[in-house]
Formats: sequence, structure tokens, C-alpha cells
Amino acid sequence: MALTVELSTARSWNDDHMQALFAEGFPEFIVADREVEKYIARIRECFTHLDLMLVDEHEVPVATGWGVPIAWSGTTEDLPATFAQILSRALDVHDTNGEANTLVIGGTVVHPGSKGSGAASELLNALRRLARQYGLSRVLAPVRPTRKHFYPLTSMDEYVSWVRDDGLPLDPWLRLHVRLGGRILAVAPHAQTMTGTVAQWETWVNMRLPASGEYVISQGMSLLHIDLANDLGTYVEDNVWVHHEPEST
Repeated sequence: MALTVELSTARSWNDDHMQALFAEGFPEFIVADREVEKYIARIRECFTHLDLMLVDEHEVPVATGWGVPIAWSGTTEDLPATFAQILSRALDVHDTNGEANTLVIGGTVVHPGSKGSGAASELLNALRRLARQYGLSRVLAPVRPTRKHFYPLTSMDEYVSWVRDDGLPLDPWLRLHVRLGGRILAVAPHAQTMTGTVAQWETWVNMRLPASGEYVISQGMSLLHIDLANDLGTYVEDNVWVHHEPEST
């Protein structure tokens, strides 16, 4: 498949094509991180030059990904504690004209019909080239493992330790990162915390939540905690930090 890399802002995209692209992207509840909400609008405004779209020969988008620049010392101790902190640190660099040295990949989506086609590898490589283009010497990815939701009772630390007979990670998304030269640095505990009313959660996960307690939910990498007395659902998930070298241009 021959793919062309463009900025996502390079043109207007067909609504049907975009709906198809994001059909199997992220679960609905991913938008319920209230700390991320504080920053995401400005992130979209300030870093359009780090937002890519991959299109096929028919001009149909097959993958998209974006990132933000931060200053990072290279130590695990200096990794952002949460996804919201990634965005906050990027805006700090932007607002103070600071010097960034690291591209943090904020999100990636591959069209359901293009999974397994190599589009994901092309997207990651395009983002790594983008880092090099802007003089960023490191690339970080807070990876949300794609099969962790099958094991919501297993800790992320244990899940990351699971490997195949060839020594590569059991999780396919982590495995792709490693195949492309990525190095797993650490688990990012409590990377995102999503909150909402019980009614909101019932809509997001398409199930009744009739009592307080812990629930296994669709696409959930960990358990959802429901507190009926306070009409509150809280879901916390870990990510996995992966370090890449920028791709040569």
C-alpha cells in the first residue's frame, strides 16, 4: 500500500472517511479525563504542525497521529506522571519559548480496514521523522496496549512482562513498537483518570451499573469503580512508556 504523509490541517476531510477512520479508535470514556480537558483545546491550536494524516492512493485517510514537544532529561524519574502532565509540559515549553528535545506521541489511530497492512508502522516512522525535522532528539510514546482489556485483573507491570517464544511482547501494539526499535522504559501508573456520573458511564460502556462496586467494562484495561451514593464512576488506567530514536529524514 502506497501511503502519502500530510499534515492533518492540509485539507478538509470527508466526514464519512473520518468516521470510518475512527470507528475502532478509542473507547468513548477516554474523553472523561478532566485534567486532560483543561489542556486539549490549546494543544490542538498550538501544535498543528505535529499532527499527521496518512492517505492511500485513493485520497482516503488510513491512519493519523499527533504529538507534542517537551523537555525531557532522559531519565525515568523525569517522565511525565500523567497524560495531562505531558500536555501541560508541552504548553509550558510553548508559552515560555523554552527548548524542547523530545516528541511525545499523543495518539495514533489506524483505519480498521488497514490494520495489519503496515500502516501502523508507516505512521510511527512518519512521527519519528517529524521529530527529526523539528530538531527533537528523542521520541516517547505513552503506549495504551491494545490487548490489555482482555486482562483487566492483571497489573500492567505483569502484563508488560509477558512475552512470546521469540522474546517479543505478547501485546501486538507493544510488539510493533519494539520491532521498530522502541525500548520499554517503565509503566506509567495512573496515566489517566476518567470520571463521570453513573448515567454517563452506563452510556459509555453500554451496560447497567446497578450497585456500588467494581466492574469489568468493555475496552477497559482495569476496573471501573462505581459509587452510587455520590453518583460517581472512576476509572484509572496505566500506560507504558516506550522510547524511540527519531527516524532519519
